[in-house]
Amino acid sequence: MMPVHLTGRLICTDDAQAALVRRLLTVHIRLTRAEAGCEMFSIPQSAAPLVWNVAERFTTQADFDAHQTRTRASDWGQKTAHIARDFTSRAD
Repeated sequence: MMPVHLTGRLICTDDAQAALVRRLLTVHIRLTRAEAGCEMFSIPQSAAPLVWNVAERFTTQADFDAHQTRTRASDWGQKTAHIARDFTSRAD
């Protein structure tokens, strides 16, 4: 099995979206890092105040898929669904 890496950006359009991300991010990070197969998960705010850099690595595609499913159903996933994401994922 090959690990899955995702990198990219979460891009807010205004201060209200950025405040929402800041409010929900701690729980999202904690829940994700506790998931089976999560080897690394990082979402630091970039130098641009409305942009967060996203980097994650999961042990297998199945673990990554389970993460995506859980995230979509979570408070984070539902409340931030309207925020732009520019992600690339790869298995290697």
